[in-house]
Amino acid sequence: MPAPTAPVHPSSGHSRSDQAFLRRPQTLSQHRRTLSRRSAFGLLTSIMLMLLASSSAPTPLYATYQAQWGFSAITITVIFGVYAVAVLISLLVFGSLSDHVGRRPVLIAGLVMQSAVMALFAFAGDVDVLLLARVLQGIATGLAVGAIGAALVDLHPGHGPVANAAGAMGGTASGALASALFVALLPSPTRLVYLVLLVLFVLQAVGVALMAETSARTPGALAALRPAIAIPSQVRSTLAVAAPSLVAVWALGGFYLSLGPSLAARVAGTHSAILAGAAVFVLAGSGALTVVALRTVRARTLSIAGSTLVVAGVPIVLVAASSRSLALFFIGTAVAGAGFGGGFQGGLRTILALAGPAERAGVISVAYIICYLALGLPAILAGVLVVDSTVLQTAREFGVAVIVLAGLTAGGMTLGAVRARTHRPAACTATR
Repeated sequence: MPAPTAPVHPSSGHSRSDQAFLRRPQTLSQHRRTLSRRSAFGLLTSIMLMLLASSSAPTPLYATYQAQWGFSAITITVIFGVYAVAVLISLLVFGSLSDHVGRRPVLIAGLVMQSAVMALFAFAGDVDVLLLARVLQGIATGLAVGAIGAALVDLHPGHGPVANAAGAMGGTASGALASALFVALLPSPTRLVYLVLLVLFVLQAVGVALMAETSARTPGALAALRPAIAIPSQVRSTLAVAAPSLVAVWALGGFYLSLGPSLAARVAGTHSAILAGAAVFVLAGSGALTVVALRTVRARTLSIAGSTLVVAGVPIVLVAASSRSLALFFIGTAVAGAGFGGGFQGGLRTILALAGPAERAGVISVAYIICYLALGLPAILAGVLVVDSTVLQTAREFGVAVIVLAGLTAGGMTLGAVRARTHRPAACTATR
């Protein structure tokens, strides 16, 4: 079922949940000075943004690494693949840990680890160190994202899912473009971008230390470390409805992370780091704007619209790749990106509406497991296929698969919505 929309008070223009948020005490602890709830919410959103930015930052740098170290195209696929696998393993092991030990310890550990990983990236001297850095980055990201998402919902149940989706989309967009600009305009791009991220992660860790804890500790921390996918009973049927939307739009993300820069280069007729970053930036940036603009739309409606926009946008991209039209390429990317953001936010809101406070981190981690499987597996497959085929042919095959998946998702969810509306009056009549 879609997340309920809080009613708006006519005199203030704020929803009741917003007014409650504004009326809450500005500190959550009487024993030490802490950040206000509003500041904590902003900090957590920025951490989500920076985590995803750091994960997409290496993408525009792969051509530079390849020129320096002379590895093959398939190695790039391996570098991406180990990151996705590491995130999945980390989510399985640490996904619900913050439901037991609190959000702050898990977040601080994740940020400290991310800081160390940025130093490893900055001083990597060969592809083996790069692979190690990507594995550790995946573990740190998986450790942190569940705790961030749950803490955002702890602080504001209404805006938390929106901040989750917008932070993830905005981070992916800004990381790719910022890294590309570093490559094109600044010296030592393979070091400087990571050193800037290192400083930001250290500052964010300090900020988390100043936050009040948003979740009570509960027993079972050691048991929670056993790899498992724990889905509360009240969430299971809703997850089954929302999961196809998440899979469809994150498969599109895998399409762009694996083939987007190469397609942009083919369309433009030149290899440019800025162009490679711009392709991912337009996709994820359009998604972030959609998340914010459509935050009050019903979750199921948003999921259907997201999948439909993917179906509309990907064919435009494929036509642009064949005709070498750069303008058409970015138009199609923006349309598909709007679908990415809509489908992601709709899926998250549908799931999180039913999760209790002590279940939020685990439920968010399950959602990200679904997302990273949909992102990683197709991207790895595309990287393998492109070795024995052309970029355009692989893009066509991958794109058609994404279109079919998104179309089936939109059709299935629309049919489910129609059935729900049809049965509701009958149920009401039967109770009268």
